[in-house]
Amino acid sequence: MRALKIVIPLLLLSACAGEAEQPAPPPLAVEVVTISGARIPNVIELPGRVTAVRKSEVRARVTGILEQQLLQDGSYVREGQPLFRIDPRELRASLAQSQASLQRAQATAANARAVVERYRPLVAENAISRQEFDAAVAASRAADADVAQIRAQVQAASLQLGYTTVRAPISGRAGRAQVTEGALVSQTEATLLTTIEQIDQVYVVFSNSAQDVLAIRRAQADGSLVLSEGGGVPVTLTLPDGSEYPISGTIDFLDQSVNEATGTVELRARFANPEGILLPGQFVRVQVEAGYYTNGIAVPQVAVTVTDKGGTVYVIDDEGKAQVRPVKLGAMFDDKWIIESGLKVGDKVITNNLQKLQPGAPVTIATPSPAPSRSPTPASAPKSAAPASSRAE
Repeated sequence: MRALKIVIPLLLLSACAGEAEQPAPPPLAVEVVTISGARIPNVIELPGRVTAVRKSEVRARVTGILEQQLLQDGSYVREGQPLFRIDPRELRASLAQSQASLQRAQATAANARAVVERYRPLVAENAISRQEFDAAVAASRAADADVAQIRAQVQAASLQLGYTTVRAPISGRAGRAQVTEGALVSQTEATLLTTIEQIDQVYVVFSNSAQDVLAIRRAQADGSLVLSEGGGVPVTLTLPDGSEYPISGTIDFLDQSVNEATGTVELRARFANPEGILLPGQFVRVQVEAGYYTNGIAVPQVAVTVTDKGGTVYVIDDEGKAQVRPVKLGAMFDDKWIIESGLKVGDKVITNNLQKLQPGAPVTIATPSPAPSRSPTPASAPKSAAPASSRAE
């Protein structure tokens, strides 16, 4: 028993000594990219909304009962094509009344001119007074004025009658009719009949923060940002289903004022839409290629971990340990993230084994495997093969 009491503590001490002597795990081998300034595109990604290049609201210009709808909802219409017909009978009667008044006025004016011509030789012979002649001339001029006034009334009545046939002001795709046959449409209320939109060309409207616009202008001024040659700024779109729109556009409008409510500046790009894929009111993602940075920073996509708070990467510090570095992510191009802030030239960013890393863990940079050497030519080559010198000859 006394021997056991002595042996058991010795065994425990030897076991503890064995555990303390276990070596620490070796540093994890990782692959890195060293950050260096490079030419990278300045891609700005923003939400945008599609609008028609031209949109026309077709409204009633006369008051009356809608007699007939001549267009099919959603069809393509041409400029000047009849769309609706309003009951013209009342306006037709008004035009006839104006035309009758014009004929009466013309007859009165003709009689007044005849009186002046009869009085002209008589006043020269002092057969009538000068006052009577002047009164006849004044009456003739008043009759001519009445003719001109009533002729204008005839033209107005004719225009009103023409408005009973509602025509398309522009070519484009017509929307749904807002009224039906038998409805009373009003000139004073400008009753909306339908809308027409041109969508073979469309605008995409989007906004960028005034701070970002100012940063772009400053970068352009100091030479770190170079705009594309020719001054055009190409724009591409990502559709709601994630696919890329095949036709690129260009920015054709930049607002010169900042929206006080949102602190943003409105921009607009124009796109061809021959297949009608882009529809007014549709939301898309806009990628603006506003030149390129001469000393920009980008890292492979696999090196970035994206969280709700932003992006992070692992870098190797001066002691050879992995450290988490938060970064501000820009847009993506090819298979890389553009880094707007958080990294500097010379930083070593880890690109693999991210799941095995812990902040502060020691790491070592893995050396790339050498390329496999080509196998030598077998000694038993076919005798018919000519030597290199003879082939050269």
